[in-house]
Amino acid sequence: MAAAVAERAELAKLCTSRDWSKAIRVIDSLLSQSSSIQDICNRAFCYSQLELHKHVVKDCDRALQLDPALLQAYILKGRAFSALGRKEDAFLVWEQGYEHALRQCADLKQLLELGELLTIAKTDKSNGDDNQAKESASSKLVSEASPHINGKSGDTYKNHNKLSGESKLCCESTVTSAVHSKVNGNGNFVASNGIGDKARGSKKFDSQMNGNHDINDKLHSESCNDLSDTYSKLPMICSKSSDLTETPPTPPKLSTKSDIRHEIGEESKRSKKFSVARLSKTKSISVDFRLSRGIAEVNEGKYAHAISMFDKILKEDPNYPEALIGRGTAYAFQRELDAAIADFTKAMESNPSACEAWKRRGQARAAMGEFVEAIEDLSKALEFEPNSADILHERGIANFKFKEFYTAVEDLTACVKLDKDNASAYTYLGLALSSIGEYKKAEEAHLKAIQLDPKFLEAWLQLTQFYQDTANPTKALECLQKALQIDGRFAKAYHLRGLLLHGMGEHSKAIKDLSTGLSIESANIECLYLRASCYHALGEYGHAVKDYDAVLDLELDSMEKFVLQCLAFYQKEVALYTASRINSEFCWFDIDGDIDSLFKEYWCKRLHPKNVCEKVFRQPPLRESLKKGKVRKQDFPVTKQKAALLQAADSIGRKIQYDCPGFLPNRRQHRMAGLAVIEVAQKVSKAWRSFQAEWKYSNNKSTLKFGKRGRRRERVNLPSQNRGGAGCSTSSSSETSTSYGITEANSSARSMMSWHEVYSIAVKWRQISEPCDPVVWINKLSEEFNAGFGSHTPLILGQAKVVRYFPNFERTLEVAKAIMKERSFVYNKVDNLIDLSRDGKLQDIMQAKSCTDLYRVVGEDFWLSTWCDSTAFEGRHLEGTRITLVKMGENKYDFAIRTPCTPSRWDEFDAEMAKAWEAICNAYCGENYGSNEFTVLENVRDAILRMTYYWYNFMPLSRGSAAVGFVVMLGLFLAANMEFIGNIPQGLQVDWEAILNSDPDSFVNLMKTWLYPCLKSTTSWKDHPDVQSTLATTGSVVAALSTYND
Repeated sequence: MAAAVAERAELAKLCTSRDWSKAIRVIDSLLSQSSSIQDICNRAFCYSQLELHKHVVKDCDRALQLDPALLQAYILKGRAFSALGRKEDAFLVWEQGYEHALRQCADLKQLLELGELLTIAKTDKSNGDDNQAKESASSKLVSEASPHINGKSGDTYKNHNKLSGESKLCCESTVTSAVHSKVNGNGNFVASNGIGDKARGSKKFDSQMNGNHDINDKLHSESCNDLSDTYSKLPMICSKSSDLTETPPTPPKLSTKSDIRHEIGEESKRSKKFSVARLSKTKSISVDFRLSRGIAEVNEGKYAHAISMFDKILKEDPNYPEALIGRGTAYAFQRELDAAIADFTKAMESNPSACEAWKRRGQARAAMGEFVEAIEDLSKALEFEPNSADILHERGIANFKFKEFYTAVEDLTACVKLDKDNASAYTYLGLALSSIGEYKKAEEAHLKAIQLDPKFLEAWLQLTQFYQDTANPTKALECLQKALQIDGRFAKAYHLRGLLLHGMGEHSKAIKDLSTGLSIESANIECLYLRASCYHALGEYGHAVKDYDAVLDLELDSMEKFVLQCLAFYQKEVALYTASRINSEFCWFDIDGDIDSLFKEYWCKRLHPKNVCEKVFRQPPLRESLKKGKVRKQDFPVTKQKAALLQAADSIGRKIQYDCPGFLPNRRQHRMAGLAVIEVAQKVSKAWRSFQAEWKYSNNKSTLKFGKRGRRRERVNLPSQNRGGAGCSTSSSSETSTSYGITEANSSARSMMSWHEVYSIAVKWRQISEPCDPVVWINKLSEEFNAGFGSHTPLILGQAKVVRYFPNFERTLEVAKAIMKERSFVYNKVDNLIDLSRDGKLQDIMQAKSCTDLYRVVGEDFWLSTWCDSTAFEGRHLEGTRITLVKMGENKYDFAIRTPCTPSRWDEFDAEMAKAWEAICNAYCGENYGSNEFTVLENVRDAILRMTYYWYNFMPLSRGSAAVGFVVMLGLFLAANMEFIGNIPQGLQVDWEAILNSDPDSFVNLMKTWLYPCLKSTTSWKDHPDVQSTLATTGSVVAALSTYND
């Protein structure tokens, strides 16, 4: 009690000497002991004397939450709004206070003051005289300056001295109020480096992308916006959102996950006034004046000058917390984050309850990527201000960037409950909700952000990304159009639209947008890389190589950009290779056979190309191809024959589209698929004709099966029908790789296509259609293939639910549990067995509903394998896919399927695929050959699905296995005179149906239910022009994929 009395005596002394900053510190201490409403109001008054109006509003809001009838708070809050230029808000606050005063027993002096303020405000509204209220305020004895002393109102002193011409420095109010030194009991005054107010200043974010206000990106702007006093509107360093927070990294797409920029709106510029109202002969007031001016300099973006002003204050008092926080904020805006953190830390040492210092250090640490420490600091700040929307907003952003999505949702939800107008918080809430699979709620949050501020550019971009991720390109394009109507030079919007158009197969249109974006930001590596990829796909290799070189020459500042630079190296080499084959027959386009295996391995794994440069033969430069006349613009005269072929291909190709979130419709890939389906059908049909002729004249028709003679695994490198085609090695015949050994030993079988050659047709089309996707046969990689290169498809990554694959989570989890129950063991990360048969673990496993539950039982990272029942070898089980669970952090897991491809596994599946292909040929080329009777072809249909099942479990490509498998399936149906005329059911992913079934017959039965009703008996496909002769050269193929009527 004695200590409290002493503190209040000190408070009275400080207020008498007008040392408002130190008075605020004393009130901070008093408030940490007990939350007195009067102390909160007194701190608001002290803030008003320092012209930190945002803090005034914040404290008044807090006081009114505790006592909605507190007239003093209405008076102070209205004055603060008026000083900020928000006359309408001031009028509403005073009106509300006056109505409360009329309904209760009120302090008559305060009632009269409210009445006069209202009268003045009404006059202002009618004649636009903005100065009248200020002059009245100057002439009024404010009750805010008269803390209650023992229940009585203290005297207030007027100071009508106007600043002389010599001292007119930006003064708006000319009043200096003094307070009686008799302060005891409840006589409280307030001063805190409190947390920023709710930034209702402009009640909108204009086009500022508050939110990620990352210093990196946006400590931008001259004033880093107000947001009403955004991060550094330093209304004593308070703000609506964290300019210091770093923008999230973007994956080849704006991911993910996305940086949120500040853009200054006119409203925030108007509310940027930060003038000082008084001068004083006393040293403390001089310090306060310089502090206020330093803050104003930060607000105006004059960081170096602000730092020099704070330096002078700190030279006199090295531990002055407010000056340290001000200088730290200026350092932060200059990207000198270490110096900023040092200042904030020193401010905390001087005043451990300086909430603003904790908050701002948290922001700076987040900008440096130190998210754990940032969250700790912001959590400490919340201990001082548990209902601060600002800090909840900041911590929500930090949690989002640390990929703590569930905690981010909690923080941001709490933030928008307290601050319903925070568009930035709604945007981040949308991002976090989307990450955990709450797509409907995420969309609502994004739309709410735009409703609050229709000119909020980053909100439009994040909504665009949401629609792109959920495969709604129409809405995504509409959002981008809105963003560009707001700011026609918003480079990020052009990049995102280019990315979206690229994903839709509209490469020419994408180039236009990316070029516009680069005209605004010439060093944007994402735009450059993507434009190079588009040029590459379109066959404009000169432009592609130029852009790839530009990417390689850029200075980098992040690992994500370095990955793009590595990819640019590999893809430039692929572009040069393709350019050298552009006028050759397409069958000579052979990435798998012609390009070094080490190069392909590093390309697939996105590794540093140093070893490749030293060990691998590089492609000749483009000028050599130009000299030889090999590269020229590809003319593509659309003849009647070509037009008919492309029309048929487009119709067929659309059937491969998955109707699932994350799978954008891509017209280029659709055309590729259609052409591949037709070519597969044409070449397989020719092979079947040849085989059927042999069958017909065979002496033993009933038992003839190609390749039946001995099950020797001969590897005979025979000329393919597609000489040099994708997947067909051009290496010497001495090569012993497990490529595609044709298992037939008899001479009649040697003319028959192998399963590998059938699939290679589609693989080659997939490679040329999107050349920057590393689609290669895994057995054609380097010697490291012996270590087992494998694909990795995550369903959950950390806390994020992968939009494409999470719909398969529950089924995958159930399959994993069933296998664990049956086998009673799994493998750890070093392939040792983990016994699950003891301590009731199996029972607990069967009760598991999440990754956390499952990991808790097993106790460490583990994997298990699904299996496939073999058809080629009775009783044998093939290793299917591996289901893995790896802990990445607290409540963070990588739950994925991984497909290993070791040589032994390759051999087993090679034999299985050969057997399945043999079964198809025997089913069709016997007595039923040429039939288009649907019922007669049931065995053929089943055999095709069975081979498709093994292909999906085999997964022999580095990527693209799903599309290639479905394309070949449709091609085989067409060759057997059955055309698929339906669509894949919504939500169904054919490859996952195969992966999660151990029995091929189960897969066949599942597919029958929707696929067979959509098959139509037809021979009309035979009228399609021959693909190989119509599109003979690589250049004509590239042109066909790139040419559209519109």
